Order: sequence, then structure tokens, then C-alpha cells
Amino acid sequence: MIWNRETRYTPYNAWPKSTLPALTAQVATSKWRLQHHIQPASGLLNDPNGFAYFNHQWQLSYQVFPYGPVHGLKAWQHLTSTDLIHWHDEGLAIQPDSKYDSHGAYTGTAIPVGDRLFIMYTGNVRDADWNRHAYQIGAWMDTDNQVKKITPPMIMAAPAGYTTSFRDPDLFERNGEYYALIGAQTTANLGAALLYHSSDLKQWDLQGELDLPAELRGYMVECPNLVEIDGQPVLIFCPQGLPQTTLAYENIYPNVSLVGSQFDLDHVKFTAAGAPTQLDAGFDVYATQAFNAPDGRALAVSWIGLPEIGYPTDSENWAHCLSLVKELTLKDNHLYQNPVIETKRLREKAQVLQAEVTSLTGAFETELTLAADEQVRLKVATTDAAHYLLIDLDSQTGTVTIDRRHTGHPFAEKYGQTRTTQVLRHTALKLRLIIDVSVFECYINNGYTTMTGRFFLDDAPTQLQLAGNVAAVSGTVWNWRK
Repeated sequence: MIWNRETRYTPYNAWPKSTLPALTAQVATSKWRLQHHIQPASGLLNDPNGFAYFNHQWQLSYQVFPYGPVHGLKAWQHLTSTDLIHWHDEGLAIQPDSKYDSHGAYTGTAIPVGDRLFIMYTGNVRDADWNRHAYQIGAWMDTDNQVKKITPPMIMAAPAGYTTSFRDPDLFERNGEYYALIGAQTTANLGAALLYHSSDLKQWDLQGELDLPAELRGYMVECPNLVEIDGQPVLIFCPQGLPQTTLAYENIYPNVSLVGSQFDLDHVKFTAAGAPTQLDAGFDVYATQAFNAPDGRALAVSWIGLPEIGYPTDSENWAHCLSLVKELTLKDNHLYQNPVIETKRLREKAQVLQAEVTSLTGAFETELTLAADEQVRLKVATTDAAHYLLIDLDSQTGTVTIDRRHTGHPFAEKYGQTRTTQVLRHTALKLRLIIDVSVFECYINNGYTTMTGRFFLDDAPTQLQLAGNVAAVSGTVWNWRK
């Protein structure tokens, strides 16, 4: 397939009916298919959308272009779950089939209102000269998962002083009033986040621009997301073009978190309680979406993939996945992330971590503790151990380094093949490592920091190898149920 503008934006009903079944059959044979992470049946997956609890189920969608591993005409693929670990595919929820989203149903969020789910998303439209128009569209989902779009759009255009890069509304409710935080770009090419307010979900008025410091804006703010944890606001966002003098990051674009002490909605003022941090210190996390669940938890899910980066699965006509669902907590104004407790239900066949653990099944996890002032090396390898993912732990210097140079299928080499994160020195180091065939999620010191990424071996990983002072490590390994 030659992916040009015409093929990327071919309407879904113009594709031959045989295309999707053929692509799905091809993708199903991939040795890199995941057992427990959300992934597309074919084509490209990107931003998580509409994460909510509604109709006695967890609701989650993701942007999808099902016809190839490229960014083309986007729709929303809808999933439901009763346990946050097993997801049922409900099919396409929002398709790019109106004059307000003719070139893509882009990122958005959802909140339950009575017996319906209210959705707001960005409709992407291109004119004959390929100029962009962005509309913030409302929609209602009923208990039968049927979606009805509202016309005209909630917000027809960005306000004066901002470009058409105006997208990704984040809905939330406070004291019976509704708000939407929307990513934007000023005409001076400075990233921004705009707050809109509504009392009735019909009329939306600009409340103002969030007072982000200039050094945190980059040239565009994508996927702004506000969540409350123990009464404190936490802002999660993706500032494209962020100077590395502001935040040391190595990926093409960062996903940033900022813990606050207060968010004054009337004056659109966010008071920070700490420094901005990378949400994930690994290779591939972007576009994280979080919300306050009715059970009191702050839950988040991330796109494990990055814009403008090619992946080895592209040749198989699929790309990317979502992270496991994570619970966000705060301690001393620091954001912690951990897989939701439900994830532990996947564990089976516990083994003691030792120098070599074999007979693993492609999806497994380990929890380990390294004593203070020690160094060990952990390899995630195939049966022949010819290629591997390498994790170095040093509790003397307080560093964890993940190296994917030796996996056999390198990619994104321009941005480096190692990542290192820093924790306390001279103290015991805890690690929870989850492997699911071609993705790793690494949670360090009870979620103080995380490192996530894709890696591609010639076969599914089946063994862990531990080198160094093995006696300084205690831990357990579990296979995951299929």
C-alpha cells in the first residue's frame, strides 16, 4: 500500500469489503501480539478516549485507523469491561461520517449524566486547500452503546488569538457545573490549554487560558487532562516542542505531570505544588487519559506509542497498544502510579526469582527487592537467549537503566535505545516488572517512577536471567493466565 493523502483519507465505505478481514487475518499471525494489553485488530491504535464508568461497566475507547499502520482517517473503537483487565470489543462507536469530523474523530473524553454518557471530542476537517478546521463535538451514548452526535458542534472554532490546532477536550464536573480543558496553540506558536464552562452541556463559554508557565508550553499542548487526588489537582499534558532545558526527556515528545495545590476555576489559575515531571521515564508513553472513578480511585491509561515514530509491527499492518489501567496516588506531592489491584488476578504458578527462571509464557511479571548498595542485571530473553531486553539495577547510585539495543529489531534509534531513571541512593530498590510479549511496564519503588516501552524479539520471551550478586535479591515470578 502506498500511503498518500488519498489512501489515508479514503472513506471507510469506499474500501473493498474484503480489506478488513484480510488485514485482521494477517495481524492475528503476528508473533508480537499481546495477551493482555489492548491492541487493534488491524491498523493503527493511538490515543485512549472516553475513559469512564457508565451503565455498570468501565468504558474505554481508542482512536483507530483500521486500514493500515499509519495516521489516517480516525474513528473511535469502543470497549467495555467489568474488571479493568478483560475488555470486550463493542465495535466502532464514533465514525468520521459528518461534515464536522470528515477527516477524523479525534481525542475526547466522557462523563456520565443521568442515564446517558456525554462525550466531547474534536472533529477534524480539511478543506480543498488542506487547511484544518477543528470542531469540538458533543455526543450522547445510551445504555445500548448507541451514540448520537449533537449538531451543531459545541464549539465551532478556536477563539481569536489561537490557531486551528485546537483539540482534545477533557470533560469534568464540579458542583453541578461542567468544564472542558482543551489543548491549543497561540498564533505566536506557543502551546496553551483553554478552559470552557457550561451549565447545561449546550452553551459553552470560554473561561480563560490556563496560566501555564511559558517554559512548559512548547509550541502545542496536546491531551490536557485534569484529575483530583486526595483533594489536590493533578495536571497531565503533552507539550510538543518542550525545551529539554525545562525537562530532561529523550522521546520525540514528553508526557508531563504537574501536581498542584489548588485549581481556581473562576480565574483559571493552577497553583503548582511541585516541579513538572515526566509521567513515564521509559520509551513510549504518550497521551495519557485519567479520570476520577466513582469508587474513589484516580485511574489512568496511556497510549504506548509515539507520534511520528515507526515500529516493527508496521510491516504487519498494525501498530501500538494501550497500557494496563493504572491507579494514581499522591505522597508528599509526588505522583505514584501502579497497575490497578485487579491486575494481580492474572497471576498464576508463582516461582522464586533466581539466577534463571525458564518456562515462562510470553506474559508474566516479577516483583523483586534489591538490597542497598548492590548491583544486578536482569535479562528478559527468548529460549535461545540470543536477543534480550536488559535491565540494570543499582541501589548504590539509585538508578534503573533499561536497554533495548539487544532485542534484534531496533527502532526509533534517533532517540536512543537506553533510558535511566533516578531514585534514592544507598537504599533497597524495589521493582515490579510486567512483560506482555512485546511490551514492558516497569514500576519502581512502589510506583514512585515508571518506565514503559515496546521491545521486539524474534520469539515471545520465555525466561528471566539474573546476574550479579543474586543473593542480594529476593523476589517472585508469576506467569499470567491466558
